[in-house]
Amino acid sequence: MKREELKNLNVPEEAIDKIMALNGTDIEKAKGSAGDVDAIKQANETLKTQLSERDKDLKGLQKQVKDNEDLSKQFTDLQDKYKTDTETLNKQLSQTKLNGALNTALSAAKVRNPKAAEALLDMDKIKLTDDGKLDGLDDQLASIKKSDGYLFDEGTHSSYGPKGGDGSDDTDEVQNLVDAFKQ
Repeated sequence: MKREELKNLNVPEEAIDKIMALNGTDIEKAKGSAGDVDAIKQANETLKTQLSERDKDLKGLQKQVKDNEDLSKQFTDLQDKYKTDTETLNKQLSQTKLNGALNTALSAAKVRNPKAAEALLDMDKIKLTDDGKLDGLDDQLASIKKSDGYLFDEGTHSSYGPKGGDGSDDTDEVQNLVDAFKQ
């Protein structure tokens, strides 16, 4: 969004300044989300490298083992250890992906404080699908918007007009007080 486009739409300069400030805030939030994606990609590459190194170790040991019982036991122990480590790393990767998708979804929902909103979510009911979408999040966010709407940035509402706040009724009250003191 450019300032000139808003001027062409005859938007007042004061409103343009506010719009540009809000737009800048949104851009900064989006840049922060991009860092999460880079961290996930880096973690994924690290995990792939570790898994390929372990596979090489296992193949090398399997060639050496053949008939030796001690080496067979070591091989079995290492297989179990690597299997456990792989499962742990896969769980961590899944959790990292879930957290990244959740942060992106909360930013898209214009949550002011993602940690506070996340604390209100039942994470057992939220699942990350194969296509990267979060099942079970939309219903919970709608419920939180109803109960704790202050957590969401709904923008500014310019149609606020308090009743009796324009000062028109004040002169009658002042005159009545002045008349009462004169008596």
